[in-house]
Amino acid sequence: MTDYNYQKDIPANRTYKSRIFEMIFSNKKDLLSLYNATNGTHYDDPELLEVNTLENAIYLSMHNDISFVIDSRLTLYEHQSTYSPNLPLRYLMYISDLYSNMTKDENLYGTRKILLPAPKFVIFYNGIDEQPDMQELRLSDMFEIVDNIPSLDLRAVMLNINPGHNPHLLDNCKTLRDYSEYTARVRRYAESSPLSEAVEQAITECIKEGILAEFLSKNRAEAKKVSIYEYDEEKVMRMLQEDARETGRQEGETQKLKEQISKKLAKGNTPEEISEMLEEPVEHIRELIAELSQKASI
Repeated sequence: MTDYNYQKDIPANRTYKSRIFEMIFSNKKDLLSLYNATNGTHYDDPELLEVNTLENAIYLSMHNDISFVIDSRLTLYEHQSTYSPNLPLRYLMYISDLYSNMTKDENLYGTRKILLPAPKFVIFYNGIDEQPDMQELRLSDMFEIVDNIPSLDLRAVMLNINPGHNPHLLDNCKTLRDYSEYTARVRRYAESSPLSEAVEQAITECIKEGILAEFLSKNRAEAKKVSIYEYDEEKVMRMLQEDARETGRQEGETQKLKEQISKKLAKGNTPEEISEMLEEPVEHIRELIAELSQKASI
């Protein structure tokens, strides 16, 4: 039987809250099942896994959920409910710390080659924004200048684990499928009920239906607290992204208006005439003309 004493595996001094994903897959048996499903392998001894997740790494929001070594391969798993094109850069910062920790007792200036486990970066996505089953995120896509052969790159695979996506993966790892279903229910019930009630309903139903039943039964209070935190965090991140998009839209409209004003000023139109032509308040037109004049004088 799977040992679900998760509390002992999660250090109490973390500066960030544990996630449901890492609570579940802190169990080596389930983590090995996830690795096998993701890679098409058939390892059966959980003790082959050497978990080496760094605690309190880099920044509060830049930790990696789970990292481990098996068969000389270093795998880094990250769960995300919000899509970010910056994940490869975050991975780069994290793996730099991880390799530094691995080689702290090695002579980096010696003539003997230091061998490192080959890395693989996987993101499990279950946000509400539509994403393909699988996509590759590259560090080189973030570079301002495009090189045909970049001197530095990092490739991360993002897998959509929402219900209806990647059925083969979810069918081959029941725990991942159960996690996907549980989080989907929390999100769905929270649309019409207070969050605390939505989480309680999801937990009760999942236990009854055998979905993460053992984990949720033994960790009910902690799972509820973390689920509420996660959903609130997800909602805040979504609002921040929406605000950023709205700010970008407004800035784009203002820039377009300034370009129109500049053209009309060049033709000799007055602020009043421009106001009438562009159907904008004359006070706003005068403000933008002042900004244009100030910028031109710098």
